[in-house]
Amino acid sequence: MGKRSDFERVPRDFYPTPLSAVIPLIDHLPYSFDYVEPCAGDGRLIRHISKLTEGHGQCLFASDILPLSDGIFQNDALTLDFGGAGVVDMCITNPPWDRGFLHNFIEHWLNICPTWLLFDADWMHTKQSSVLMTYCSKVVSVGRVKWIEDSKSTGKDNCCWYLFDAYKNRPTEFYGRTI
Repeated sequence: MGKRSDFERVPRDFYPTPLSAVIPLIDHLPYSFDYVEPCAGDGRLIRHISKLTEGHGQCLFASDILPLSDGIFQNDALTLDFGGAGVVDMCITNPPWDRGFLHNFIEHWLNICPTWLLFDADWMHTKQSSVLMTYCSKVVSVGRVKWIEDSKSTGKDNCCWYLFDAYKNRPTEFYGRTI
């Protein structure tokens, strides 16, 4: 699933988010919040957040271009807007890592709400990230993730949660791996 792999990628980059990848994010979320999940797949990330926040994090809307579970609506994440800024506290998702999609996604969601995204850590060190990193207020290290449940090994890329916010007015905060 990464740049150092010759494995065929899963269609639409659908790699369900494992619980271990969500744990580092929880301490960076408010005690009570609502959010949307526009790349929800099978809803696993939503279930993990609910479990880890003991229900204090409420998903108001979940969608995917090809939903894989009941309660997830079919929508393109790049066309949702919820009426603009301020409607929801935040967006939390594990988006496809395709750079064309990812960059468009970040630019689109900046205008809607603060957005937490889970993807590879190397991205922040590339030239292509320079403009978008100016909107990144937090980076939370996750490390390597075991994306395929029955696999014997983890992915080859380290991952982070990135918080993008159009109204960022401070330097990016980096949080190293704690677990």
